[in-house]
Amino acid sequence: MRRVQGWLTVRAYFAGWAVVRRLPERAAYRLFDRIADAAWRRRGPSVRQLEANLARVRPEADEAGLRTLSRAAMRSYLRYYCDAFRLPGWSTERRVGSVRTVGDQPVRDLLAAGESVVMFLGHLGNWDHAGAWSTTELHQVTTVAERLRPEEVFAAFLQFRERLGMRIVPLTGADVFRTLLVAVRAGGTFMPLLADRDLTQNGVEVDLFGERARMAAGPAALAVATGAALYPVSIHYEPSSRGGHGIVITWHDRVPVPAGLRRGGQVAAMTQTCADALAGAIAEHPEDWHMLQPLFVADLEPARVRSWS
Repeated sequence: MRRVQGWLTVRAYFAGWAVVRRLPERAAYRLFDRIADAAWRRRGPSVRQLEANLARVRPEADEAGLRTLSRAAMRSYLRYYCDAFRLPGWSTERRVGSVRTVGDQPVRDLLAAGESVVMFLGHLGNWDHAGAWSTTELHQVTTVAERLRPEEVFAAFLQFRERLGMRIVPLTGADVFRTLLVAVRAGGTFMPLLADRDLTQNGVEVDLFGERARMAAGPAALAVATGAALYPVSIHYEPSSRGGHGIVITWHDRVPVPAGLRRGGQVAAMTQTCADALAGAIAEHPEDWHMLQPLFVADLEPARVRSWS
């Protein structure tokens, strides 16, 4: 059954890239809204986890309010996939013209001076669209990609992102942190890293919406080890003047390396500062937080207990 499911997943992704980009735009996004609504109505494990995460963001919401929010979040999540399938066919004008930026000038200045910049991203909005825009308008992107299963899906996403001009380092295999360290130390590297979920079991516990959560330590660790600038970055959708949606990329305040702490304490403190910045962005645009996996410790621990039993 797993082989059949894997085969179906691969066929679905390849059909998406082959077919969805050829559909009329309004029809394509209406289709993905319907897919989102169908998944939302089924309320499977991923949707229930999404609602558990959103309940931390909107603790005042009643059940009906939370369900309304999760429906909007599922539509945003599927919009990301529709964008991804159509993005390779967009013109450079479309990729650039549907992006608005906030706070990017300090980053431009650092890159112009030959400095490296590391960014702590959340699973917000459309990070692939942001990467395509950055490669065209700012600097080539060097980033890490989670190794998806089946392998054919990972290879397809790898090719998709590389065709957009990004340099991708797979999360597994070689020593990922060392590879990133070399790139940052070389100077002039622009490195956005999705970090609001720990995929390595070596993450940092932070306070997020009043609860403990685990986030990736990599961005802060790179900044501490190299002296590179660290910026939290959030992305959200907004209606486009051309119809449909564009994205807004926001660079929040630079995170300094705190004095008087050992390296581990510096990494923890900087990760918390990044978490605080993302929490503010998530609270403003919770429907664009594509977090369908557990990241709060209260949700992670039962999963670990089940895996050991």
